[in-house]
Amino acid sequence: MSTSAAHRIGLVGAGIASSLSPALHEREAAELGLAGYRYELLDLDARTVPVAHTAEFVRAAVHEGYTGLNITHPCKQLVVPALDELSGNARLLGAVNTVVVRDGRLIGHNTDHSGFLAALRRGLPGAALDSVLLVGAGGAGSAVAYALGASGVRDLRISDVDPARVADVCARVSAAFPAASVAPVAAPDVTATLRTCRGVVNATPIGMTGHPGTPFDVTALRSDQWVADIVYRPLRTELVSAATALGCDVLDGGQMLVAQAADTFALLTGVDPDASRMRRHLDDLIEQRDLAAATAAAPATTPTTEEIR
Repeated sequence: MSTSAAHRIGLVGAGIASSLSPALHEREAAELGLAGYRYELLDLDARTVPVAHTAEFVRAAVHEGYTGLNITHPCKQLVVPALDELSGNARLLGAVNTVVVRDGRLIGHNTDHSGFLAALRRGLPGAALDSVLLVGAGGAGSAVAYALGASGVRDLRISDVDPARVADVCARVSAAFPAASVAPVAAPDVTATLRTCRGVVNATPIGMTGHPGTPFDVTALRSDQWVADIVYRPLRTELVSAATALGCDVLDGGQMLVAQAADTFALLTGVDPDASRMRRHLDDLIEQRDLAAATAAAPATTPTTEEIR
């Protein structure tokens, strides 16, 4: 594909003002010489658009000239009615995080599942896969469930505040991976179930900036377990901090973010990015953001004569 091709990409979600995705994508595009690549935030909250209108909003964005879209929380399932076609994995999962516009048709893909699978294999290559608890069965959770099935998890247990959503994800994953045992876990039973599992994944927004806390009682964790969090704002969530302090093997949300972003970038541009370089971009962006936040929070002081000079 020509490096002069124009790409106008939008990220559709709610409350996404602090997203690092625009800078992450644009830095990699610059490294690859894609001069016509732009990545913009389309924050429904900032535009006072109800999330229930996600499908209509996405159609309008494409009409305005966006050549592709990323879809994030809480729109990954709500966007589906806007689309003309779904890839096999998006159809299986019932959730979309990438929309490719081709000849006027909107095609939905899901790179969350491939992103988490790649992150798990790269970040926790020796992770025990006999029994895993997944907390969260929304758009991202369904993708993670599929990735866990693809990774070879034999006993997968899934919990969510919405029992119907859990039942749907369990049915989808069971159909795709009939050799695996996939079962729902009621919210009150999460702590007891956690104590019997080798690994646990948080696929809820809990721990994200604006959603403090942990998705379950972290005192139930054991040091011989592995813990994965898909939240990347911040990278060091309360769950990641607690698991690290306990000595668990930990996978932070940056791993999945970069892996899915790389897959998305390739779909939207036809150009394969460098995932390792994108992780370095992410770490640099997080360091810059944290430094700016610390500087903004520092108390004002009266400059001395020497400082004025």
